[in-house]
Amino acid sequence: MNSLGFDKPESQTRVVVAMSGGVDSSVVAGLLARQGYDVVGITLQLYDHGEAVRRKGACCAGQDIHDARNVAARLDIPHYVLDYESRFKHSVMDDFADSYMRGETPIPCIRCNQTVKFRDLLAAARDLDADCLATGHYVRRALGLQGAELHRGRDPHRDQSYFLYTTTREQLDFLRFPLGDMEKPAVRAIAAELDLLVADKPDSQDICFVPNGDYASVVTRLRPAAAEPGEIVHVDGRVLGRHAGVIHFTVGQRKGLGIAHAEPLYVVRIEAGQRRVIVGPKAALAQNEVRLSGLNWLAAAPLGAEGRAVLVKLRSAQPAVAAVAYPGNAAGEARLVLAQPEYGVAPGQAGVMYDGEQLLGGGWITRQQDASGAAAA
Repeated sequence: MNSLGFDKPESQTRVVVAMSGGVDSSVVAGLLARQGYDVVGITLQLYDHGEAVRRKGACCAGQDIHDARNVAARLDIPHYVLDYESRFKHSVMDDFADSYMRGETPIPCIRCNQTVKFRDLLAAARDLDADCLATGHYVRRALGLQGAELHRGRDPHRDQSYFLYTTTREQLDFLRFPLGDMEKPAVRAIAAELDLLVADKPDSQDICFVPNGDYASVVTRLRPAAAEPGEIVHVDGRVLGRHAGVIHFTVGQRKGLGIAHAEPLYVVRIEAGQRRVIVGPKAALAQNEVRLSGLNWLAAAPLGAEGRAVLVKLRSAQPAVAAVAYPGNAAGEARLVLAQPEYGVAPGQAGVMYDGEQLLGGGWITRQQDASGAAAA
């Protein structure tokens, strides 16, 4: 059995590596090539190449494609660039804009992993007769009694499992994550050892298709109506001011509201259909229950009516909190009862559930009805 779990020599095991042009995926390709695997690199062109070449620090941009090519040449492995621009726009960019139009706070990286990468790219890897697809994500694939499981990355500061919760069991059988047990300094050291030009390349910080972090301009370009002005309304019904578009706000936001008030105010909910931003004191954000849609459940045991104690992350940068998960009212839904109230739970974000290190599943946070029947976050 080789290091990737296949009962054949490395030289007869074909691995497609998703090469973004960054140090992580480059090291994955380098490690596997050094071990003697039949490595093929694939880089995706995901958005306008003309704009991409003028930007640094974003994955899948023009410079990154160039870097991936150079790494592949240095490793002496075949390398292909696939034009997925139209797929990316439809599955990720349009969804991103539509989510903001609904008053949500989307996570395009999850959509990208769910669609373009782990659906379309994975299919391309199979077409190349690959035994598996390897990526540079900091997560771990472990074999349990019921098959492959998805676990947090060993380094808690680098763990990317939150962004991969939509991975299905079938996809997980085909995926490999060679960096899951590693820390970033060790990865950069390997890149230097392999003499890769990307060894000191900075990590990507922005959403790849959002220049300078200005997501509002991207949404406005895709959906001009998103910039229509509206009212900022206190939870008690008072109109406090005007705004330049709901796309500038997210639930839990405190700064940049554009209004003056005697007490600190937070965005409590966004009523996109009426172009209203509802604000109130922090206490108005408190939420004891969270509802999820689009549930992807990876655990072997189904989520039963009796519920299951879990740790749940409600935003990627926040620590996991205790909750009990129950099935929802319809297929593909779940309900989380939180041990303590949480503040700033935003529709469009993901609720991702864990049992210790194992990722159990997750879903998209949706609005629910408050006691008055109004839509709450």
